[in-house]
Amino acid sequence: MYNILVVDDDKDIVESINIYLKNEGYKIYKAYDGIQALDVIQNKEIHLILMDIMMPNLDGIKTTIKIREDKNIPIILVSAKSEDTDKIIGLNIGADDYITKPFNLLELIARVKSNLRRYVSLGNYNNTSSEVLKSGQLTMNLSTTEVHVDGDLVKLTPIESKILKLLLFNKGVVFSIDDIYEKVWKEDSYNAENTVAVHIRRIREKIEINPKEPKYLKVVWGVGYKVEKL
Repeated sequence: MYNILVVDDDKDIVESINIYLKNEGYKIYKAYDGIQALDVIQNKEIHLILMDIMMPNLDGIKTTIKIREDKNIPIILVSAKSEDTDKIIGLNIGADDYITKPFNLLELIARVKSNLRRYVSLGNYNNTSSEVLKSGQLTMNLSTTEVHVDGDLVKLTPIESKILKLLLFNKGVVFSIDDIYEKVWKEDSYNAENTVAVHIRRIREKIEINPKEPKYLKVVWGVGYKVEKL
């Protein structure tokens, strides 16, 4: 059973989501602002967070930033706003997915399941293989999903890890934005460009000495992205 934390200052929305997710077999924890959410995360094992952006005391953006200091729990942000800028901000500060109110609860459940599948596949291997993917001084251990650059541990979110694993496993191969989105998100690539670009930028900021002149994660203009063979 997976534990999901639902965070929203609207208690009716929390209860509605609670009913649907409990019917899917998940255990639900509830919080009504970011401060309460952080308290739950510190005291309970949480596998996914579904969190509103606009909340009192501590909003979803600031809460996500705080969570990402030491945890890679999948975070789906929820907002009444539909502008692309809000989505990009959410992805930039570490969210894994984004859904806009009013949302279809069946779509919400599908996104929850999709993010949990990625989280589990990245963090729980059933073998003890020590195989390491490598490009120069950039390495990823397939058993632990730990990423190191020049010996230093780099903390990636589940989505970032999935993208880097795809590119490292296929060094030198150029993947289009649509290819990356469909292979990582397991969904059709409608409006995928901003989503993929934001995650690529975040990965570069973490693994590159100079993200503007990347050594490892390169763009092939008009085609896509690749990890260099080094």
